[in-house]
Amino acid sequence: MMSRFTDSALRFKKFSSIAVKSGKGSNTNLRSIEDEGISSIRTRWYSTCFAKLQEDVPKDDNPVSQMLVDSFGRLHTYLRISLTDRCNLRCQYCMPAEGVDLTPKPQLLNQDEILRVANLFTSSGVNKIRLTGGEPTIRKDIEDICLGLSNLKGLKTLAMTTNGLTLAMKLPRLKECGLTSLNISLDTLVPAKFEFLTRRRGHHKVLESINAAVELGYNPVKVNCVVMRGFNEDEISDFVELTREKPINIRFIEFMPFDGNVWNVKKLVSYSEMFDRVVREYPSIKRLQDHPTDTAKNFKIEGHQGAVSFITSMTEHFCAGCNRLRLLADGNFKVCLFGPSEVSLRDPLRRGADDHELREIIEAAVKRKKASHAGMFDIAKTANRPMIHIGG
Repeated sequence: MMSRFTDSALRFKKFSSIAVKSGKGSNTNLRSIEDEGISSIRTRWYSTCFAKLQEDVPKDDNPVSQMLVDSFGRLHTYLRISLTDRCNLRCQYCMPAEGVDLTPKPQLLNQDEILRVANLFTSSGVNKIRLTGGEPTIRKDIEDICLGLSNLKGLKTLAMTTNGLTLAMKLPRLKECGLTSLNISLDTLVPAKFEFLTRRRGHHKVLESINAAVELGYNPVKVNCVVMRGFNEDEISDFVELTREKPINIRFIEFMPFDGNVWNVKKLVSYSEMFDRVVREYPSIKRLQDHPTDTAKNFKIEGHQGAVSFITSMTEHFCAGCNRLRLLADGNFKVCLFGPSEVSLRDPLRRGADDHELREIIEAAVKRKKASHAGMFDIAKTANRPMIHIGG
């Protein structure tokens, strides 16, 4: 067993020093930006992505303003809003075993503040908002927040990432309030393993929520599965089977390091290894044409209603096409999931800052966004908040 882990670590180290092509029609993915002699490659890569992204600049009344364009020409049209750092699960890769210091309620953005900040972004060109947590459905005003956001001019997609524990009973009303897209997290199909990983019960409730989403017409219903060696890599084919009869998009996610989750390269199952497992059992799998801003590599299996995707944050980053920004539950603004830099929007908002001042703060932060996050091993050494504070 240990020799397999050692071989895996050596393979990852080798991967971090090369550039590869990954899939038909995809862009060149750089394994590590620290490699020697890749600056010219990276420049061409960014230029290509920017040219493709410009084709998707909104042509409606909300063109992308300079506030959302970074120094590399990336257009940020996707805002992720964490509504709370509270959760009804205690997933091991998300929250440290000892728990976290939760943000006092008065320090969280209230509904009016969320809508005001969101309006600043949508009026500047953001056309997609995703609600995250913690667990967003535990906010008592979640329906009102969805309704307010869905009415913002220029917003095309209102999505949510949820653990699905209480979703089934709330989803009909959330759909009426404008929720258009769903990601439901589920890392195992075995109830006992679910309880071990999440430190809570409720596996059947998550399955009920997935089925409820399908019945309500969400298509696809995205299911996020973090793959961890020694825990659930043996279930990959079982998850793929969920896509056979239903419009489910299984998204296999590489295990990522965050504060307190005891990240170790030995736990990481790489995209290439996951894909090899799938293709051996499903040789008809074919690559789909991905959008330049996609974080996932998307595939279709012949005869399956759904799809299979891989999110390769560790072994093949997708920073060149990044169009995402993050508003944390405490009002801090974050331009990169793996970057420690944050700036408060809550404090100036509560001091009485006008929209112009808030836009200047946002634009300055966006302009400071780096070309890409650190390499796989450096990320693990970088100070960052636990995932439950950042938002999924």
